[in-house]
Amino acid sequence: MQINDVTLKSIAVRTSQYPEDNLPEFLLVGRSNVGKSSFINTLIERKNYAHTSSKPGKTTTLNFYLVNNLFYIVDVPGYGYAIGGKEKQKKFGMMIEEYLKTRSSMRKVFLLVDYRHKPTEDDILMYNFLKYYNISVEIIATKFDKVNKNSRNKQDKLIREAFNLTSENDFIHFSTVTKKGKEEVYKIIEDNI
Repeated sequence: MQINDVTLKSIAVRTSQYPEDNLPEFLLVGRSNVGKSSFINTLIERKNYAHTSSKPGKTTTLNFYLVNNLFYIVDVPGYGYAIGGKEKQKKFGMMIEEYLKTRSSMRKVFLLVDYRHKPTEDDILMYNFLKYYNISVEIIATKFDKVNKNSRNKQDKLIREAFNLTSENDFIHFSTVTKKGKEEVYKIIEDNI
């Protein structure tokens, strides 16, 4: 996939602010600090288009990135980091749930998990929520390059066991450094637009 054009088309906190052009959308979910902004920047081949931060919990809106005027990558607030307290986390949760239940143009959810760690309880809750509502989800294990080769089998096993994955229902290793997994994600997007 050749990325020619990227625009931050809409910053939304309610459904009335979502784009109305009905283009395919790909939603990114994951805990704060899992690397969603870096994932977006790698996919759209821009350095700091989606702002990365050393402080987790910076995204507080649904951000719709229009790519090649063909589809959207939608970034939502990360879960698991209560910046502004539990009330704010609850509000984010309701905002994401509203999007998931009402958005007919959404084609796939990319659930980002940190490859260096066992998936969190929040990761598993999100995965089970998506499965319960029959929402198509692909697990992306970020920061793959930060795990040495000897530990990768162990990490693969941790992730497979946490999500009860089978070989046909696997996940993608992803690295913003080596670009591993980028082409696989592009293929998923191309197959769904």
